[in-house]
Amino acid sequence: MDVKTTYLNGDLKENVFMSQLEGFFVKEDEHKVCKLVKSLYGLKQAPRAWYEMLTKHLLKLNFKHYDIDDATLFVKKVGKIVVLHP
Repeated sequence: MDVKTTYLNGDLKENVFMSQLEGFFVKEDEHKVCKLVKSLYGLKQAPRAWYEMLTKHLLKLNFKHYDIDDATLFVKKVGKIVVLHP
């Protein structure tokens, strides 16, 4: 995953609407708004949406989530090897 587009991969659970950008609206539909399905940079929900998506993926890969000191700590043990995802 490209770090520059990370927040663009989060799915939004809430209904979030934005007005159409100037110059990108359809004539006679200027009053309509856009409903967002994916998060955008600068959106307050973007970090949380991305974190939820990442958490689901890491848990599917059999990482264990430790919320003791750091809510972002995931650990996976494979034999004698321990993989940390901070």
